[in-house]
Amino acid sequence: MKKVVILTLFCLFLSPLYSNAQQIKFFKEPPFEFYKVSKGDTFWYIAQRYGLDYQELMRLNPDVEPRNMHVGEVIRLKPSAGHHSAFEDQVVQLVNQERAKRGLKALNHRADIKNVAHKKAEDMINSNYFSHTSPNYGSPFQMLRTFGISYKAAGENIAKGQKTPQEVMNAWMNSQGHRENILKPDYDSIGVGFYHGAWVQMFIRSY
Repeated sequence: MKKVVILTLFCLFLSPLYSNAQQIKFFKEPPFEFYKVSKGDTFWYIAQRYGLDYQELMRLNPDVEPRNMHVGEVIRLKPSAGHHSAFEDQVVQLVNQERAKRGLKALNHRADIKNVAHKKAEDMINSNYFSHTSPNYGSPFQMLRTFGISYKAAGENIAKGQKTPQEVMNAWMNSQGHRENILKPDYDSIGVGFYHGAWVQMFIRSY
């Protein structure tokens, strides 16, 4: 007997903004904690613009390759800025807050699903695509099975370019399809991935 899988796939993409050299404003100190990389940016240039030491900027962003900065990726400008590894957990907290407002059960942030979501975010950046279908892993449903995760139903939300968990959640909640995934009563588990400006939510209903 064939099993029925509910496919609920939606995309969101925000194009990165490109700097115009004639309109660039320089600051004595950063007016915000995070910065989204634009075409032509370097650590030295960003440090000059925001009155920072470029070596300190590199220290704050050890996972960013200085010679291969990705347009749209998010970097830290201040030590007070939360590390990107915490972004994934913060998105789950925001998801569960939205579900609680509507009397829905909280989703379990499973480590195995989180691992798959993070790999999908990495894959979108490293393979330079924005799609639910990966050239390396196939559909999110195939990808979940490849990593040994079984489910009755599954869904995925993706986004790119938002600087913070709140910003990406606002974008998803303002889009009907993404909001339906976040608030779907049938789902019981979630995995969230973030990498260099790419965001992934994977939802499942467990057996």
